[in-house]
Amino acid sequence: MNDHPKNAAQRIARAAEVIRMEAETIARLEERLDERFSQAVDAVLACQGRVVVTGMGKAGLVGQKISATLASTGTPSFYLHAAEALHGDLGRICPQDLVLALSNSGETPEVTRLVAAAKKTGAAVLGMTGHPDSSLGRLSDTVLDIGPVEEACPLRLAPTASTSAMLALGDALAMVVLAERGFDKQDFARFHPAGSLGRGLMTVGEVMRRDAELPLVSGELSIGSAMKRTSTTPCRPGVALIVDGEGKLEGIFTDGDLHRLLVHEDCAVFLKQPIADHMERQPKTLTQDQLVEEAHRLLRELKIDQAPVLDGERRVVGLVDVQDLLDVGI
Repeated sequence: MNDHPKNAAQRIARAAEVIRMEAETIARLEERLDERFSQAVDAVLACQGRVVVTGMGKAGLVGQKISATLASTGTPSFYLHAAEALHGDLGRICPQDLVLALSNSGETPEVTRLVAAAKKTGAAVLGMTGHPDSSLGRLSDTVLDIGPVEEACPLRLAPTASTSAMLALGDALAMVVLAERGFDKQDFARFHPAGSLGRGLMTVGEVMRRDAELPLVSGELSIGSAMKRTSTTPCRPGVALIVDGEGKLEGIFTDGDLHRLLVHEDCAVFLKQPIADHMERQPKTLTQDQLVEEAHRLLRELKIDQAPVLDGERRVVGLVDVQDLLDVGI
């Protein structure tokens, strides 16, 4: 136990060295970016099929992540295990595809054999390697060069700095392609419908109540008649949306407004009066393309439970209730 502090210090120093070596390797990538990177971007954008990412070992695992990032940001992609490809899965590669092959040495037998076979099908090849003059480099139409890398392993053998460099360069490729495609938040949401990312990028139009679920009434109706009508509306929204003959919003009347009238001594008189006389004429409204998180923030800050959704002509096209937002996990 007496040497524990010394061991702890050694461990921390070793960990710091690994992190520093990997960070320095990634930083050097910036200096190596050249026209070949731009050519790689062009190759991905020009691909009419899918980007088929392949590799072996740790490079293959990094390739899986790169493929997933491409697929989730607008570039159709799948990962193909190099060894499995040589036993029949080469049939997954089509002439319209772009093969992105990862190998630090550029001499991984399974990868080079796969690339040679893929080229025979007519597929283009983008190689990512630390040795552009290797077999993979020579077989590739374009090369992404991670440069000479010293692994952070004490033995200088285990893929560490090299795989970090591949991952960073793959991310750079995917993000530049994303930007040039004009891929936006709405596109991102389509590919991430589940989880917090998807929920955060949902739009009001995806969750709002519509059609028969809208409690639309004329301002000429009495408060009593209007509230009877809204009470039969599916999901019982607790609000009446007063509209004109063209469906344009004139105001809203909530259950809270009704309760305030009912405690008045002349409540029976009020219930017979036109609802337009007591409606809120300038309610807060939403649009279909607003993010659900923004809608939730508005309802919470104003301490209201519902908000009508309007189109560009102020016609009512939907209604958002706070319960709808809770149901989708906002």
